[in-house]
Amino acid sequence: YVEWTDYHDEVKIEFHREIMPYLINLKKNFTQHALSDIAELNSKYSIILYRWLSMNYSQYEHYSTKGGRRAEQVESYRNPSISIKELRNMTDTVNDYERFQSLETWILKKPIEEINAHTHFNVTYDKIKAGRSIDSIVFHIEKKRTADDNSYKLDDQAYIEDKKQKEETEKDLVFEAMKSKYTQFLLENMLLSPYEMTDTALMAGLQAHVYPLYDELKDLRGLNGVKDHLSYVASKQEDYSKRNIAKYLKKAIEQYLPTVKRQDLS
Repeated sequence: YVEWTDYHDEVKIEFHREIMPYLINLKKNFTQHALSDIAELNSKYSIILYRWLSMNYSQYEHYSTKGGRRAEQVESYRNPSISIKELRNMTDTVNDYERFQSLETWILKKPIEEINAHTHFNVTYDKIKAGRSIDSIVFHIEKKRTADDNSYKLDDQAYIEDKKQKEETEKDLVFEAMKSKYTQFLLENMLLSPYEMTDTALMAGLQAHVYPLYDELKDLRGLNGVKDHLSYVASKQEDYSKRNIAKYLKKAIEQYLPTVKRQDLS
């Protein structure tokens, strides 16, 4: 849904709840990078290559735990291949570094040295020939282990299962939050935006910690009581609250519920 009027410059775009799980999945699994990693990279080619490698490795992690791909397909995400032509197009070097030796130095060797030194990845590569020429590159991506990883992941399979269970729980919470009438009330009162609905941690937090309290209020005052409460919260909302809207909403309802219960007792 798009709303625009020619007398101002604002455009309102609203996503239907049925499409939100796809947007969440895209955001969560395939397009995120560690900003701390990118901040350490100086070469534009290092950044371009890191983003591409990160996208592939994210798919490897996703399908390793979720399934949905054959084993060889999953491994291809950890060992992605790219033709020299595609590599030149991706790095905008179609007309630069005509000799492969120069291309390799500036587009492969130096960027990978930077990536290995400053990011969470260790990357190597193999050159694949077609005849006498180099036709493509196959990368091999490994994720570095931290001290925390070694202490926590004593059993990789147990770690994978635990991670999968947590992801499934979060997914269930997000799905329930998307369907909840309380989410609609928050949108109507501009306490939540369609963009914020793509934040899986936020939506799961609302469903787990805030919406049960709204259920308590609904039992005491009905749905109109919840609507009135949220209308009041919206009118009193301070700027800082948008930084952690779930915490703000939880605090507001926790402060309000005792008042309602005391009124009902009297």
